[in-house]
Amino acid sequence: MAASMTRAQMEARRLKGIELLRSGWSQADVSRKLGVTDAAVCRWNRVWKSEGKRALYAKPHSGRPPKLEPAQKLRLEELLERGALASGFETDDWTCPRVRQLIAREFHVDYHVDHLSRLLRDLGFTSQRPKMRSNRRDEKAIRTWRRREWPRIKKGA
Repeated sequence: MAASMTRAQMEARRLKGIELLRSGWSQADVSRKLGVTDAAVCRWNRVWKSEGKRALYAKPHSGRPPKLEPAQKLRLEELLERGALASGFETDDWTCPRVRQLIAREFHVDYHVDHLSRLLRDLGFTSQRPKMRSNRRDEKAIRTWRRREWPRIKKGA
């Protein structure tokens, strides 16, 4: 259940649990009401008693800061939407190695190519594969073949 909740929602749940405990509810009743384990309610109560209400507040996640600033991400999005040709590449296909080159050239920031898919997904881009079809493909001839020849071949099988 916790995986689908935001930090703010989990904080609100902890504070609600303490509020219920202070109003006389048992730990077991609080855990059932809030859909958490008895151990979680016990831990909240222990932390609240020893460190106070502030200890139950959501804490920001630590971690490495993003390599690109928000303004740079917006600029990257604009560059990607213009297309690879506009950025000096031979074809208009964006690949992770090309995006890496673009980021290095424009922002002087180095990304490992394996991690760019997450950045691109966060920007709203999806992975797409080109259709492998000949540029000499005759759609009309294919429809005719499917309508006339395929039923005859299938019937003979």
